[in-house]
Amino acid sequence: MTRVAPTISLLMLALVSLNALHQVEGTCSLHPETKFLIHSKRIVTPNGMIAGTAVEVSEGKIVSISVNDGDLNADLLPILDFENCVIMPGLIDVHTHLNEPGRADWEGFDTGTRAAAAGGLTTLIDMPLNSYPTTVTKETLEMKVQAARNKLYVDVGFWGGLTPDNAHNSSALTELLDAGALGLKSFMCPSGINDFPMTDENDIKASLPVLAMYKRPILVHSEVPQPSEEQEFSLEQRRKYSTYLNTRPATWEREAVSKLVNLASDTIVGGSAEGAHIHIVHLSDSGETLNLIKEAKVRGFKLSVETCPHYLSFSVENIPDGDTRFKCAPPLRSEENRKKLWNALINGDIDFLSSDHSPAPPELKLLEAGDFLGAWGGISSLQLVLPITWTHAKENGVPLEVISKWWSSMPAKFANLQNKGSIEVGKDADFVVWDPETSFDVNEDFQIFHKHKITPYSGSRLFGRVIATFVRGQMVYHEGHHALSPCGRPILASVTENSVGHHFI
Repeated sequence: MTRVAPTISLLMLALVSLNALHQVEGTCSLHPETKFLIHSKRIVTPNGMIAGTAVEVSEGKIVSISVNDGDLNADLLPILDFENCVIMPGLIDVHTHLNEPGRADWEGFDTGTRAAAAGGLTTLIDMPLNSYPTTVTKETLEMKVQAARNKLYVDVGFWGGLTPDNAHNSSALTELLDAGALGLKSFMCPSGINDFPMTDENDIKASLPVLAMYKRPILVHSEVPQPSEEQEFSLEQRRKYSTYLNTRPATWEREAVSKLVNLASDTIVGGSAEGAHIHIVHLSDSGETLNLIKEAKVRGFKLSVETCPHYLSFSVENIPDGDTRFKCAPPLRSEENRKKLWNALINGDIDFLSSDHSPAPPELKLLEAGDFLGAWGGISSLQLVLPITWTHAKENGVPLEVISKWWSSMPAKFANLQNKGSIEVGKDADFVVWDPETSFDVNEDFQIFHKHKITPYSGSRLFGRVIATFVRGQMVYHEGHHALSPCGRPILASVTENSVGHHFI
């Protein structure tokens, strides 16, 4: 490649110190330039993988993309050359529990977004629980935004919460959405958080006309508890994942999704909630529940679904007794179910992926007792979702462009983040630079930036090492180091006369 400007190669980046990258105290980038070219032999764009591409960045935006050396900007711009590493759009996780304010001892904006940056994620959307208070009003959303200020290493948006207390109050929902919530989240089963009670289908139905007006989605934890006999379990039984699984069978998911499909019939053209969007979070059942979703999509209902890396990685047959790091809701299911979920994702029946990063202090996981029925349910994985996904995807022959679709373009479209999710002119310069061929072990020497280091992926060998992460053109992470100050911004939804979008504050 003929150089037209000073070049910082990947090798040089690996060898020089942070000072040599010229970070100035108080700035929020490990690379000081606001106008530069980023180059690699493998860059993932909406037109596929393009070799020998240089992307020009100016003031946080992508301003041009050249497909050969002769098209490079003639100005003497610095070039960050990452050689054979892959450059993809930064990952977008629409399902993260950052738990602040109120429960920053579980996870907080600082630690959660540091972990995200180290994992190649450039945008998170925070759930309205498990923070305290929960984000169910305009005032509590404003509290959350205020708590996030000057703590974000990546950009963060916010879902509002739908509960029986606000579901039938269109004024309250309008205020919450006007305040910038990107959409609403509800539980059809007990959430585990006292001030975030469960909703039923009537509560969800009442919210749909308001959401349709704002063109924002409702995300639903889709499990409805079914009647069962009261049972007493011995400690030995409580230490088995199969005991927990049997208390939360796939029929819970099927019943919830059946109700949501009925509601989604109102989202079609001419329906009472035309344009409303119902989204099913963290699907675990690849059987009848998935079939209901597929049928609804064929009928044109505005319905979408995500699953998570842990449902694609683990199965109940391989979970050790008492290892409560694996507890989540809905539960992990059989190996056959896991393989079918992969097929559904590859075939496009599942729309995209999310982490459902839901950490808690070790004492709440009851690790010593190993009690699956009493332990907090939640998987910590935010920093690892890209290598987890890639490790299994490459075994299934999934190309990098599809990984980018699952983690960037589809989540951006779902959350209406119009300036994110792809490497295109005019979009935010959000990039992850990573090496798909390099493996690493998640062990005591691996640096985890989550608040709590416990994760079911400990002991795993994963492929795909994240080298660097850029948020709006700012290098916020490189090889184990973060920028000296946070670069991320809160994202709030906005509506103008002719469009629906988002803005930073």
